[in-house]
Amino acid sequence: MASTSVAGIDVVAAPNTQEVIITRTFQASRERVFKVYTDPARIPKWWGPARLTTVVETMEVRPGGRWRHVQSEADGTEYAFHGVYHDVVAPERLVNTFEYEGAPGQVSLDCTTFAETGGTTTVSIHSVFPSVGARDAMLQEGMTDGLAESMRRIDDLLAGS
Repeated sequence: MASTSVAGIDVVAAPNTQEVIITRTFQASRERVFKVYTDPARIPKWWGPARLTTVVETMEVRPGGRWRHVQSEADGTEYAFHGVYHDVVAPERLVNTFEYEGAPGQVSLDCTTFAETGGTTTVSIHSVFPSVGARDAMLQEGMTDGLAESMRRIDDLLAGS
């Protein structure tokens, strides 16, 4: 996969690189979009597929702060994710690690930037994986579809807030 667009999300995953670059524009100020990304009360309203229930166990949005989210299926199956914030510059940038606990050791480093132009905010996520294989596995496991659903849910949240 080199480049694709799904539901308004541009995804660039150049061959033989460890990176994925995701870009999506929202019809809201960057302060509002940044708050959606950093408010523990809002995360369950948009993070991941709507069929799952998301619980924010920890979310310390500051350099050195930890985060952990647990998602549950209706049958009780759980999926947990965690990381550490390395840089937080409100409302411009978040830098954090991301690890799915079902695939330990496959940690990505994500830099998310928020750029506002004329009342719209473009969110760019630059993810670097430990290997090309780890990056490709995430893409094959539905990373793009999951992101598309999350971004649609953010649109709904911003429209209602």
